[in-house]
Amino acid sequence: MTLAEKAQTLIDLHRAPEILRVVNVWDVVSAQAVAALPETKALATAGHSIAATFGYADGTIPRELMLDMVSRIAAAVDLPVSADLDDGYGDAGETTRLAIAAGAVGANIEDRLKPLDESVANVAAIVAAGEAEGVPFVLNARTDAFVRGGDRPAQESIADAIERGRAYLDAGATTIFVPGILDAEVTRQLVDGIGENRVSVIGLPGALTAAEYEALGVARISYGPTTQRVALTALQDLASSLYADGVIPAGTRALN
Repeated sequence: MTLAEKAQTLIDLHRAPEILRVVNVWDVVSAQAVAALPETKALATAGHSIAATFGYADGTIPRELMLDMVSRIAAAVDLPVSADLDDGYGDAGETTRLAIAAGAVGANIEDRLKPLDESVANVAAIVAAGEAEGVPFVLNARTDAFVRGGDRPAQESIADAIERGRAYLDAGATTIFVPGILDAEVTRQLVDGIGENRVSVIGLPGALTAAEYEALGVARISYGPTTQRVALTALQDLASSLYADGVIPAGTRALN
């Protein structure tokens, strides 16, 4: 598929009645392991996990290093790839152009609760950059209404997420990513306010299942850095076992 065709496929997956489940990856081998599963329809990178891979704190990895890994992942699979691009690195339009050149057809770009007009302008710049490259870029516009909302009442965060979400959709975003542990009632209000098949969530310990979010009209669920944390937990547990005179489990698959 061309990049434009991959982008359209990713749009269609977001618009389907079934929730789009994307298991986040952080390097080529993790991408290939997930892509090999028949259930995998698209991939999403985890910016936090890529940053950790190179020894950076979340949100501090240089753009060129992030995009280099995105390029390697996109080149290693035949699926649509959506990239986590932090806040756009100070130039969301140019970052989008570079991401498309790297093979990505979509992205998460966060607002960090910057002023609404500034955030809307970023969304418009991202969409325009995709159009200039001939790619209907799939923007999963992230609002930090919950994760950066501090101690304000939940209803204020819900109202903020809805206001921002509607504005980002009007500016051309595909979906609105609202990270946080969202229960059924909060999710219902977000879907009612932003739109059916327009809300994207993250699967965290304590959150609803993908099927439960699907029943509420959510478009997409991803898992952020937790997939890498599970892999690292398994590695550390294995190391402890080996230090205790354990052995490599017999069922280990040669995925590399």
